[in-house]
Parts: sequence; C-alpha cells; structure tokens
Amino acid sequence: MQFRTFGRTGLKVSVLGFGCGAVGGLMVRGDPADQERVVARAIDAGVNYFDTAVLYGDGESEKNLGRVLQKLKPANAIVGTKVRLAAGDPGRTADAIAASLEGSLARLRLDRVDIFHLHNPITVTGGGSSLSVRQVMDDVVPAFERLRAQGKIRFLGITALGDTAALLQVIDAGVFDSAQVVYNMLNPSAGEQLPKDYPAQDYGRLFDHTKAAGIGVVGIRVLAGGALSGSAERHPIASPAPEPLGSAMSYDGDIDRARRLMPLVTEGFAGSLTEAATRFAISHPAMDTILVGMATPQQFEDALAAVEKGPLPQAALDRLAVLQREFSGESR
Repeated sequence: MQFRTFGRTGLKVSVLGFGCGAVGGLMVRGDPADQERVVARAIDAGVNYFDTAVLYGDGESEKNLGRVLQKLKPANAIVGTKVRLAAGDPGRTADAIAASLEGSLARLRLDRVDIFHLHNPITVTGGGSSLSVRQVMDDVVPAFERLRAQGKIRFLGITALGDTAALLQVIDAGVFDSAQVVYNMLNPSAGEQLPKDYPAQDYGRLFDHTKAAGIGVVGIRVLAGGALSGSAERHPIASPAPEPLGSAMSYDGDIDRARRLMPLVTEGFAGSLTEAATRFAISHPAMDTILVGMATPQQFEDALAAVEKGPLPQAALDRLAVLQREFSGESR
C-alpha cells in the first residue's frame, strides 16, 4: 500500500481509504460479519483512513465502524467523521456542532476523531442546506477550534461541495486541514482545466488551492456514485442511484457518458471502467487518499487491486482527454 503525506498535518494516509457511506452501503446495511471481515482485510492490506458521517444511515455507519474498530483495535487507524447542520441550526451553530460530535464519539467509541469535516455545501450567500462563507468562517471555524482545544478533534475539514467561488475562498483562508473533493473521469476540473463548454461544474483547479494552503485532499465520488461502472445495476444493500455531484444532472446521464469511456478498456488501458476510474483518481499528485464506496467484500478487493496497479499511465490519460473532449457542448 502506498502512503501519502496528508497536507500539513503530518499524517501518512493510505492512498486507498475506507469509505463507510450509504451509497455502497456495506457499513450501513451490510451483514455484521462482512463488515468485520472487510475492515480486517483492509487493515491487513495497509488501509489506515476510515471515513464516516452521522448522515450515513442516521448514525448506523458510525456505530458499525466503532464496533468493528473496537474489536480489531488497529494500531494506526485514522478516523474521520462529519457534521451536517440543519436549516434551523445557524443561530446555535456551536451547540449543534458540539452535540453532533458528542453523538459521533459515542457511536464510534472514541474519545476523539482525527478529522472532523463540515458536511454542508458552502455557497456565497448560504440558504437551504448550504452555509455561506461568512457562516463557515465566523461560526463553524471557531466552534471547530474549541473542540480541537478540548482534545476532541485533531484536524478541521470541509466537504468541498457548493459554489466554486465560495469553496476557493474558504480553502484559500487556510484554516482547514482537509478537503473532501469530487474528482473523477466525468469531472476532472479540480485538477485540470476543462475543455470549453464541458457539461460539469467547474471546480476551478481546486487542487492548486489546496496545495498552496497545505490542505490534505480526500477524493470523493471517484466512481461517480457507481455510474463509472458503466452499469445501472445496483446491489441490494446499495442506496438507490444517488444524485450526481458536479457532473450530469441525472444519474442516467452519468452512466451514458461513462459508457462512452469504454475505449479505455477495449484498447487495453484498464481491465474495467471501475479500475480505470480508481486508478485515474490516484493519478493526480495532489490526491492523498480516495474513498470508494462498497456493498460487498469483492468490491473492496477490486478497489485494492486497482490501487495496487498504480496511477494510469500517461498514454491512458491522453486517451481519456480525447474522449472527454467529445462531451463538450452537450447539456448537463
């Protein structure tokens, strides 16, 4: 397993992290024996970053991860969880954040978490489920810092969803240590300039900003919620097809474009689309660790095998760029 330095934190994280989200569903709705078996296998393979959230199964993911980690007692596990503020919380941000963390710590059976991420989208003006830049900087950051001073969290993070301008403003402020960033073969804009009229949110080479700020990067949606398998079939314990993040406006649209990337497989650059997508995500030097959702033990093995093959070669990246340019001018 390759390890990368996680921004300025000094942490060494496995390039393959363990996603405990609801999309794959293993750590939310999976069989307890499978959960323990796959986490043990991951630890044995060198995986040391485990990512969960109270939002995943209304705390079920945290409970299951806590149970398994307490039993296995890995020496070097790095655990991250998240808080999502409700629309009625802004007036009591600090209390809501502290209460959420206390619940997470109890479910995880931990005294502290290594990384605590804000799970709300960040926009310029806020509203709905999103928080404004001002709310993040004036309310969330001080609340996080108090929890750090109390020894309950080590590092501060955000989930980098929302308006690109707002995200860049928060990242450039340099107050966060971690950013979870959408980066996949359907939307590589966090790492490179998009072709003209490309049908995706432009994240504005966000990796340039995380690097300048010394922020560690966690790659999310590297399989576009499963669409980059090229198949609409979903495992019984997986969530229904998720809303796309940053790419097409529908999951079916993502699947359609994913299938148009099949030359990467038929021309021998990868054994499957999921392998290509996984290896693509670790190809950018700014990427520290990636999360791949899973429903079965085999899906973890597939992700591990892909990562062990290493980043895609330049010839594959060049071929991908040609295929991506064919999307230009299409509607999202």
